[in-house]
Amino acid sequence: MKTTLPPLQNHTDWRPLYRAAILETNKTILPKLVSDAEKAVLARGREIFYGPCTSPEEKEALEDALYALRAFRTAWQHTEVV
Repeated sequence: MKTTLPPLQNHTDWRPLYRAAILETNKTILPKLVSDAEKAVLARGREIFYGPCTSPEEKEALEDALYALRAFRTAWQHTEVV
């Protein structure tokens, strides 16, 4: 059984969303940007998993980006509590 992804946008352009999220300083829009970037990174990861093989560099970049976004989210959520 082959699983197909829903016909959404092409997620190969996840990097601009990632950059926007990690460079944002406005805390009111930061949660949405981080969420959008996480979704794009995860969607691209699924595309790679179910699609043709891509470069190992992009796979590593996706892993690094997801790690950074989650660490970033944890850091700013922690500072909101303090």
